[in-house]
Parts: sequence; C-alpha cells; structure tokens
Amino acid sequence: MGEEKDLLSTLLLELRRGTLTISVLSQMNQPKYGYALVQSLEEKGVAIDPNTLYPLLRRLESQGLLESKWETGGAKPRKYYQRTEYGTQIYEQMKKYWQTLSAGMERLLGEEEV
Repeated sequence: MGEEKDLLSTLLLELRRGTLTISVLSQMNQPKYGYALVQSLEEKGVAIDPNTLYPLLRRLESQGLLESKWETGGAKPRKYYQRTEYGTQIYEQMKKYWQTLSAGMERLLGEEEV
C-alpha cells in the first residue's frame, strides 16, 4: 500500500509541475509580487508553495518570459514580476496547446462514463 501511495504521489507531482508554468504566466499580465501571486492562484484553485513559486519566477525571468522590478516606496521593498512581450507570445501558444490537450483529455476521460 505504501509503494502504491508513493507512486501516486510521484505521478500527481509530475502532472502538477507541468501545469504550474502556464498557471503562473496566466496571472502575470499585470505586475505582481510573489505573495500576491500565491493569493491570486489560490483564489482560483491552484495552490502553490512559495518555495516552489520563487524558483519558478526566477527561471521564467532567466528565460525572458518575465521581467522584474523592485518597488521600494512602501514599508517593505517588493519585487514585482510581469510577463514580457515574448512571455505573452509564449503564454498564448501554451494556452492554445493546453485548450486542445484539455479538450482531448475530456473526451478520453468521458469515454469511461459511457
């Protein structure tokens, strides 16, 4: 039973990792700092641990999909991230692919119910 649970956990983690990039990019059309992004995703049903989010934001920035800017005017400095033009182009392509893939998966999984 323990082995089966470990396998399921591993498979679910793999599935989840694949969706986090598009989830994050979907929310970055306006500047957001990390904690606001965590809240925005959680409100929409996508929980993300900050220890997962921050490395992902740095990776997306290094890939040219996001840009960041420090805001130091408030009580506490915050690093805001936003999609670049290139990031928006990539996001739009990923979104189209996701919609096609998702529709196909709905058809496949729906076959079980017939």
